[in-house]
Amino acid sequence: MNEQQPPASPTGHAAAKRTVVPAVVIGSALEWFDFYIFASMAALVLGKVFFPTYSSVAGTLASIATFAVGFIVRPLGAMFFGYLGDKIGRKHVLALTFVMMGGSTGMIGLIPSYETIGVLAPVLLVVFRLGQGFAAGAEFASAVAVAYEHAGVSTRGRFGSLPALGVNIGLFASSLTVTLLTSMDDAALEGWAWRLPFLASFVLVGFGYWVRRQMPETPDFERVSTGSTRKARATPFRDLFRTDWRGMGAVSLVVVGYLSASYLFKTFSLTYLAEFRGMEANVGAFGVTLASAVAILSVPIAGRFADRWNARRVLLGGAAGIAMLGLPFLWALDHGSPVVIWALFVLTTGITIPMMLAAQGTYFAAQFPTQVRVTGIGTAKETSSIVGGFAPFIAVALISVTPGNASWPVALMFGVCTVCVVLGALLDQERKVEERTKDQQPMVTADAGERP
Repeated sequence: MNEQQPPASPTGHAAAKRTVVPAVVIGSALEWFDFYIFASMAALVLGKVFFPTYSSVAGTLASIATFAVGFIVRPLGAMFFGYLGDKIGRKHVLALTFVMMGGSTGMIGLIPSYETIGVLAPVLLVVFRLGQGFAAGAEFASAVAVAYEHAGVSTRGRFGSLPALGVNIGLFASSLTVTLLTSMDDAALEGWAWRLPFLASFVLVGFGYWVRRQMPETPDFERVSTGSTRKARATPFRDLFRTDWRGMGAVSLVVVGYLSASYLFKTFSLTYLAEFRGMEANVGAFGVTLASAVAILSVPIAGRFADRWNARRVLLGGAAGIAMLGLPFLWALDHGSPVVIWALFVLTTGITIPMMLAAQGTYFAAQFPTQVRVTGIGTAKETSSIVGGFAPFIAVALISVTPGNASWPVALMFGVCTVCVVLGALLDQERKVEERTKDQQPMVTADAGERP
């Protein structure tokens, strides 16, 4: 999508790289470190700490449900902070959400166990999890908008993949942390060690906030918001649902397919190995760690592919990867040695899923004009993320009622994920948005007090 914006100059690119790249990558990494720590601990530990009166499987289901609860409030965070991002700017929203995310995560590490304060413990867990989800709802959309709007026309794929790079660095750091923690004896892990990465968020939040405060506002936002009269008239929600609902449909379908597959690969699998196949917890955790290290390398490559071939084709390639790897992945969980399991983690969580995540930034941003970009991406993505958040819970529940705890229901879920991504890619609105934006460009510059 080209909004009649000239290619960025080499000097502008250099300035953007010095400020925007670290702000997006480091901020996203720290924020998603917090998020994935909760996901991993929910699958492995929190059920025993906060739901000890349940059976092992039921307690795990309860803790995974707590993880999924965060996805319910994410659309509210996306709408609230998305509106602010399109109204007052992307920079301030990214700094605010980071503080909220880090503070909520740190507080989880301070909650006493169920044995100490009873039912108040899981209640507080849900409250702070909701705080995490509310902040996380705005993270990806705002980071994508910042990266995309600072990029030149020929580098949008690479800049659009920056949030994905941050996500995978955060996943790598969190999964490495989980691998180290699960190598300890169960008494230490369930007693105090699980709290350490949560408490570390109090230290990380100050650094992340400082990094994001150094980031400049995007030139696209400054252009469309020039002039107090136009800024006061900005109505992101009205414009979004009146003219850009098809873009929301494209984003929603891709998110349902991609995110469901992602959490089946890296969250459901941890529970499945530990609860139904009796493997040590650190087998799956190390697989995610190894895959995350590979993803840090594969994301920039996918960003370059998105510049060369376009983001939609990269998404379709990822959908093909889900279709081809779903059954081998489940077979490896049932019958494979740790080495085979790790190899499938690399192919799925290390290459296929990160490739799709890298392409999403550019693809999603192209579905909306600047005036509604953060609101559109955030609302569509986070509303659809509810399905992805519940995918591990649904998978475990289905396996629990299947004779012999067979994994075939999850194979069907992978098939549905593939279909959703393909449909979302076919609903691409980039060309229509580009044509409409060109028609509106003279009005925008006129409102800003400039000659069309």
